[in-house]
Amino acid sequence: MTRKSFEGRDVTVSFDPEVCQHSGNCVRGLAAVFDANRKPWIDPDGASVEEVIAQVGRCPSGALRIEPTETE
Repeated sequence: MTRKSFEGRDVTVSFDPEVCQHSGNCVRGLAAVFDANRKPWIDPDGASVEEVIAQVGRCPSGALRIEPTETE
């Protein structure tokens, strides 16, 4: 498994490229967070937590997942 996590202030988005079907839902739906031309390509702080959670929920393959951001 090649899942990689992108940690934000309040939420972490993880992505598994081996599962991704490349539907483009993430990029078209919330470009401020998902930008394939940016490094890193996922910025969980680019929109509200609610918007990020909703967009990740639209991922048809399950390649994107929400994880709580660990705080100290």
